[in-house]
Amino acid sequence: MKLLQKLIRFFQSETVLCIAAVLAVISAFFVKPGPDYLGYIDFRTLVLLFCLMAVVAGLQKGWAFDFLAQKMLTKVHTTRQLVGILVFMCFLLSMFITNDVALLTFVPFSVLILKRVEKQELMIYTVVLQTIAANLGSLLLPVGNPQNLYLYGISKMGFGAFVGCMLPLWLVSGILLAIAVLPVKSQKIEPQGADIPALRNVALYLILFALCLTTVAGILPYYYLFVIILVTILIKDGRVLISVDYLLLLTFVCFFVFIGNMKNLPAVTAFMKQIIEGKELVMGVLFSQVISNVPAAILLSGFTDQIKALLWGTNIGGLGTLIASLASLISYKIYSRQEGHENGKYMLVFSGMNVLFLVMIGLFAWVFIRFAGR
Repeated sequence: MKLLQKLIRFFQSETVLCIAAVLAVISAFFVKPGPDYLGYIDFRTLVLLFCLMAVVAGLQKGWAFDFLAQKMLTKVHTTRQLVGILVFMCFLLSMFITNDVALLTFVPFSVLILKRVEKQELMIYTVVLQTIAANLGSLLLPVGNPQNLYLYGISKMGFGAFVGCMLPLWLVSGILLAIAVLPVKSQKIEPQGADIPALRNVALYLILFALCLTTVAGILPYYYLFVIILVTILIKDGRVLISVDYLLLLTFVCFFVFIGNMKNLPAVTAFMKQIIEGKELVMGVLFSQVISNVPAAILLSGFTDQIKALLWGTNIGGLGTLIASLASLISYKIYSRQEGHENGKYMLVFSGMNVLFLVMIGLFAWVFIRFAGR
């Protein structure tokens, strides 16, 4: 009975992984397992994800993000400024540290700050905007989220071309977020004192992060990067590796196997191409609502070569339902653990704001792609 309860809890917390594993196993009945399976797996993406997660975990442990956040909050004088800074810290930093890490870092920090200034009534609106900000801010760079890293790798785009492709979407997102902060009443608050933590090993992890960027840019081979990152962290502080999300890596592997097998079935390939071709933007958004945007990107990329439209679709698709971006679940779980939480109200505000952003940014993307020929 206890085993069954553990399995149910695991499925609830790792639903996407469980679905991906089931799909991979089922597909193996149609395509016999063999050495060809290794060819399905994008090892470069997996290594880059591992290295980025390890380096960012090191930066978190070194208190770099706390230092930055508390420094910025020493200048805050109004509630609107406070909410704006908390939201745009997620928007700007998520492109470097990923949307998941931005929310894991700054949502608890925001909860603490809002309690300190006795503005708990702003908590739901702030956390919801932070979630939207992290999902949208992360879209600008290849390292901002897992689907970007994967699609960037298979697109063969240069770094500058990738940023140029995503920049219009990022700018519109920033403008809409700034507008969304305006309804917050500008009430006076006392500037927050800074309990500046002692920074540890930040310079080392910044150097390692720069090395990750050289691999993203195609300069340093990924296998060299893996050895450098792994050996350095093992020597400096091997406990950092515990923070790596290995289940996310396993999820990628399962989807790689499933999609590789499906591409070997002509009837499935023809059907998927038929429903996706010319509709990459819309399909990216729709599939993300059901299976979340990272699996949607991996799945749909196997049946289209229109990667730019798919990039836009899966990034915009992070808006909408709570599972559209798994990063959104992080914010919800953190908020739901707070004393006096109002989960029903949170879901109402979350759904309303996400649908609003999804419609506005989706319309912009559709018009831009149609008339600008992107």
